[in-house]
Amino acid sequence: MRQTRWLSGALFLLGCSVGPLFGQQIGKFVPIQAGSEVDHALTEINAAPDAAQKLALIEKFAAGPGSEGDYPLVADGLFVDYYIAQKSYDKAFEYGDKLFALDPNSFQNALNMIRAASEKGDVDRLISYGDKAQGILKRYKGSPALDGTVATEWERQKSQTLESNKDGIAYIQQAVFSGAYQAKDVAKRAGLLTRFAQIFPDSPYASQALGVAATAYRQAQNAPKMLEVANGLLAKDPSNLGMLLLLSDYYSEKGEQLDRAEAYAKKAVAILQTTEKPEGVTDEQWAQQKSLQKGLALSSLAQVNIEKKDNAQAVENLRAAAPLLKPDDGSYARNQYRLGFALLNLKKNAEAKEAFTQAASVNSPYKALAQEKLKTSAGAAPARRKTP
Repeated sequence: MRQTRWLSGALFLLGCSVGPLFGQQIGKFVPIQAGSEVDHALTEINAAPDAAQKLALIEKFAAGPGSEGDYPLVADGLFVDYYIAQKSYDKAFEYGDKLFALDPNSFQNALNMIRAASEKGDVDRLISYGDKAQGILKRYKGSPALDGTVATEWERQKSQTLESNKDGIAYIQQAVFSGAYQAKDVAKRAGLLTRFAQIFPDSPYASQALGVAATAYRQAQNAPKMLEVANGLLAKDPSNLGMLLLLSDYYSEKGEQLDRAEAYAKKAVAILQTTEKPEGVTDEQWAQQKSLQKGLALSSLAQVNIEKKDNAQAVENLRAAAPLLKPDDGSYARNQYRLGFALLNLKKNAEAKEAFTQAASVNSPYKALAQEKLKTSAGAAPARRKTP
């Protein structure tokens, strides 16, 4: 007896060698007897010199020996492989869904569907098939021993099978995360990434997905969802630098939960002093990233100072943040706009005018606001800062 590996495209794409051992397959096993009619038909299909002839042979097989017993699984798999190779993704989805109807636990089919959805850029299908793939793995991990199989041996076999599929599992997570991350609409991106983290809670991409989702929710002006995701992630990972910066910025900007905003900003500064450079980041990139993040934390801290009427401390923090934020126009302009108000509150009108001039010198949402302040004179009576 031998098995024909008819859905191997996605794994070969990953550079994995797929052996014919039954224990490596998750889903139904369809044995192909050497020398049988099915064996001959598959050999002829594999040897077909062009796409049109290959398709004709697959259709002939599907209508003949491929229509009996479990062989429709093989036929549908051949159609899936063929249509992915031809980049006819809708047809691949059609036959992939037929295959799932016959074998809901085909992990190989899930790989192929995710490959097709990824190549087509269909993020909704990516999420859907990713969810299906995770369900397959969950059911397999919880499956009881087959009749006549010792429980400990079955657990060992499952462990080996999952290990042999680890590259495919990693591929699925990476492909689904990448597709969700690249969604152009920020609200959709946020929802997709949140869903990704729900589907793959143990994925190495889960925390990153939630962090990007929280930021995207804020960009989409969905504060309740942003707070839900960011606070949830921070509860799991209290030292998550991105969420500390996001929440300290949000709370200080809103003038809400100032003690929490202050604590988060100070914690972010402390973490930056000891955080090690991530893999794949150059020393120069890491230095720039740390500088910008420290500047954001100091600017948030300064806004808390302003809200608490400690304008002298605010000026100190804002001036320390300014050179760190200079590479980012928006953050720099906001910082200098805040500095102008803090200086006005200290009745340092000339210095306030200089700060507003600096805020107006770069293109950002604060340009017009700073210009308006300059028009009405930096020496006007202090007013509460307004932001866009």
